[in-house]
Amino acid sequence: MSEQPDRTVSASVSGAASTAPSASPAPSVPSVQDAARTVNAVINALDGTLSCGREPIELAVTTLVAGGHLLLEDLPGVGKTTLARALGTVIRGDVHRVQFTPDMLPSDLTGVSVYNQSTHEFDFHPGPLFANIVIADEINRANPKTQSAMLEAMAEGQVSVDGVTYRLPDPYVVIATQNPIELEGTFPLPEAQIDRFMTCTSLGYPSAYAEIATLTSAYSKRPLDRLRPVCSTDDIRGVRAAADLVHLSDPVASYIVAITTATRRRDDVRYGASPRASLFLAAMAKARALVAGRGFVLPDDVRTLASPVLAHRLVLPDTAFGTGDSAGGRAVIADVLEHVPVPHVNGD
Repeated sequence: MSEQPDRTVSASVSGAASTAPSASPAPSVPSVQDAARTVNAVINALDGTLSCGREPIELAVTTLVAGGHLLLEDLPGVGKTTLARALGTVIRGDVHRVQFTPDMLPSDLTGVSVYNQSTHEFDFHPGPLFANIVIADEINRANPKTQSAMLEAMAEGQVSVDGVTYRLPDPYVVIATQNPIELEGTFPLPEAQIDRFMTCTSLGYPSAYAEIATLTSAYSKRPLDRLRPVCSTDDIRGVRAAADLVHLSDPVASYIVAITTATRRRDDVRYGASPRASLFLAAMAKARALVAGRGFVLPDDVRTLASPVLAHRLVLPDTAFGTGDSAGGRAVIADVLEHVPVPHVNGD
């Protein structure tokens, strides 16, 4: 277990009772244009270094801006860990990687309290969850008890150890991976945890041109060596605050609800998108509008993000929850978008 600097750990204790994490100081809120410049600098820095293509990079960064977590369903060796580490580098954030196994304990993630014989008190030693970006490799190999520890971290931005609550760093993003093909020795992710991933996507294989460029590059073995920070975690917190202020009109909000409601009324879907999915789709649409330099959401923002936000949440009749890939869900969302009327919105 790696030791973390004290600045990433914050505990608020009152007697022996668990307490809520203390709030971080409010960030300064940049203008829409300044926030867009910051986010696009991050996207361009990653796009100039990674070979996975611009689309998954934009989705990962937009998820970061929206304050969500990202699930990557992909085969080994396509650059999932590199993407997460690169994202941490460009925002000057701490990045920890956890390889999940069936015998992993919750304390392996959250940390432990160790008795200090000098002070006669328990000292908390934080686990790998204390980072701005946590790479959860093969998260579906963890047993249900360990997955429950991940759920608290993802849902509340905190962990509880021995009756004390410890606040996680801000921003805090989990980028989890699971292999959609190899299911032997895995535990299906519980519905509550699947629902906490704001987006789900696949990097896929790079183009032949990008793969050749990777092979011939002087940085082929260490692609992150040429990457430099373009902003700070404080900047990201400010960008998030700016995204919260992006205007979501009533027609676009109704469009979001119409899409999620349609997933619940289909015979080919056992369980449709939850109300939380509507909130996440709205948050992602606001973040995408901000990236585009707009202070308002358009229906196109919603249409573009509907599949990565909603597809992995759908449970189809022939699949178990938390297993397999999201191909069936993507097909359902594509059909829903064809039938739900698009509102006419004039940006101003």
